[in-house]
Amino acid sequence: MQNIHYILSSELNLKLKQVEAVLKLLQEGATVPFIARYRKEATGSLDELQIATLRDRYQALIDLQKRKEAVLKSIAEQGRLHAELEKQVLDCPTIKELEDLYLPYKPKRKTRASVARERGLEPLALRILAQDHALQVEQEARKYLSAEQALADTAAVLAGARDILAELINEDASLRQKMRSYFEQQAQIQSQVQKGKEQEAQKYSDYFDWQEQAAKAPSHRVLAMFRGEDEGLLKLEILPPEEAALQLMERQFVKAHNAAGKQVQMAVQDAYKRLLRPAMETELRSSLKLKADEAAIKVFAANARQLLMAAPLGQKNVLAIDPGFRTGCKLVCLDRQGKLLENATIFPHQGATQAQAAAKQLMQLCQKYQIEAIAIGNGTAGRETETFVRGLDLPSVLVVMVNESGASIYSASALAREEFPDKDITVRGAVSIGRRLMDPLAELVKIDPKSIGVGQYQHDVDQKKLQQSLDDTVMSCVNSVGVELNTASKELLAYVSGLGPALAQNIVDYRAAHGPFKNRQALYKVPRLGDKAFEQAAGFLRIRQSQHPLDASAVHPERYALVEQMAKDLSLSVAQLLADKQAQQGIVLERYLSATVGLPTLQDIVKELAKPGRDPREQFEAFSFAEGVNTINDLTEGMSLKGIVTNITNFGAFVDIGVHQDGLVHCSEMAHHFVANPADLVKVGQVVQVRVCQVDVSRKRIALSMKTEQAVSAKTKQTKATKQNQTKFSTTQKGQTTSAEGDLQVKLAQLKGMFKK
Repeated sequence: MQNIHYILSSELNLKLKQVEAVLKLLQEGATVPFIARYRKEATGSLDELQIATLRDRYQALIDLQKRKEAVLKSIAEQGRLHAELEKQVLDCPTIKELEDLYLPYKPKRKTRASVARERGLEPLALRILAQDHALQVEQEARKYLSAEQALADTAAVLAGARDILAELINEDASLRQKMRSYFEQQAQIQSQVQKGKEQEAQKYSDYFDWQEQAAKAPSHRVLAMFRGEDEGLLKLEILPPEEAALQLMERQFVKAHNAAGKQVQMAVQDAYKRLLRPAMETELRSSLKLKADEAAIKVFAANARQLLMAAPLGQKNVLAIDPGFRTGCKLVCLDRQGKLLENATIFPHQGATQAQAAAKQLMQLCQKYQIEAIAIGNGTAGRETETFVRGLDLPSVLVVMVNESGASIYSASALAREEFPDKDITVRGAVSIGRRLMDPLAELVKIDPKSIGVGQYQHDVDQKKLQQSLDDTVMSCVNSVGVELNTASKELLAYVSGLGPALAQNIVDYRAAHGPFKNRQALYKVPRLGDKAFEQAAGFLRIRQSQHPLDASAVHPERYALVEQMAKDLSLSVAQLLADKQAQQGIVLERYLSATVGLPTLQDIVKELAKPGRDPREQFEAFSFAEGVNTINDLTEGMSLKGIVTNITNFGAFVDIGVHQDGLVHCSEMAHHFVANPADLVKVGQVVQVRVCQVDVSRKRIALSMKTEQAVSAKTKQTKATKQNQTKFSTTQKGQTTSAEGDLQVKLAQLKGMFKK
């Protein structure tokens, strides 16, 4: 186990003490957010990403260790384990190398080689492999002829011997390492459309006849081709040049140019085509999929974080609308805590009479509930409904389009049915839209992160790893913002460090039975919430109207005494210290250093005193799409519009410009310099200025550019000028060349004349 600590320290470039401290805290039940926020002295201020990486790598090494133990046990039970082999197994750094070592000892089903061994051909195979010049192969093979063993002639005998040789070659650990490296470096992905599937596979038309080096293929293309193959529309091969592969194998095994060497060469070819090539291709496919999954999961997690951390409108009286044409617009009125007050249906898009009635009803509801903001879903009829609402000229009412991705998933969920058993899914969806405007994080945690409309091939990647990454992301977001204990839903509370679904439900039940929590200490009254859960959760829970002023902050209760001492030293109460910025600046941190409290913790405390319970999210800013541009048919090339980034992938960013179809800004159109990672330039929810480059109405595709039109024009002029200069230079060069050729011909004629003389 200590060896694993050293490996982690070396691999992750961390001090051994940091590794030991983090693993100890994790084993004691501490969460990643708690360790990162409240145990900085122990970990050397490692952040959440470093801690999560350490946790995951530790688990991978533990899994490798368990596999080694299983392998050693299996070989020992066969009576074939010896000291050198045991050392080789224990020293294996990766699971692939371990499996290579284990392959010759791995119990197998019946193979061609095992049948040949049963027929007694292994001694002959080993003699041939030795490639002794004295060996007469045909003569030696005759000794194994046997009607009983179905070995009627030497051809059958040698074929059996080659089967054994092919398996021995395939199971050679050093060869497999060389071939693995060769495949990884030289393999090409070749994709073709399946015959007769051209029409059905149109969405994969880019890959109908595609080839590229596997090692350089970006994750989105790898996942796209694998998906096309899974759907039976594409045919894939991932192989390196065969001739070089065979030469690599022959260099290792063919040692003589004699009859035995010829048999070994034939066995090498058979081993490659029948055994090694399929195994290496399968392994490479798995490796490519793993890398592509990791890249896609990273993109998805980053997008989800940005969406979850979107700026909240805050506690406002909101009227939310789930738009629709034929079925009408479902609207709901919510109070400042998101409680449903009233719901109705209006039909603003079914003629003037209905529109007039809808306007009257909406204005009455705004007045009745003192509505401060109107949230409109961005789905079908969203832009038309926005135009209708803005035309009412409601004074002091903010009108905002809200991304409704996932709202339908929530509205049909058991959770929504439990909260609103007597309401239909459209009403529940409208409630979700309104609450999402007020606090995106609190609402989005109720939806499976895979359904919130961001990411890249999220349904194709390893779902277990994706879920782990998303759980980490959601937990990180929830705890970095903090949760109001007396109003948070059980879904939001479930992501608080140390709680989980069961304790979250217990908190909600206790709150319903006994009223609001008056202080953090009251958490101990919640059934099954003990010291450990309190330690992990308390610092992330807020109580705005608490009996203790620090309960509204991120200061952990274990440090209350320290803050009280700071206040006492300044002849102030804690409440007075929180209100006195000048006094806070006068705190001398070095006076409060101890064996368990260092500068990182003290600095965090002082920051909290300055802004208790501060929200790390940005300030909300209203945004509206361009008027008169409501559908894809309204777009024209060259049009300049504002939009909101809805999704980021490795190949670009998708932008909502208000036409019910997101446009793509390819990474080549994001800036005038090379863009390796679109996430370096934009984030989900960011407002960007874009220009329409191309519109394909039939395929519903919109190509956008973030490059400024002036810069593009200047670059075009520069390119034209460069081409003209190149043409002039080429013409001049051509003239000079022609002149030079003429001079040369004159000189040659003179020389010929001299020779004739």
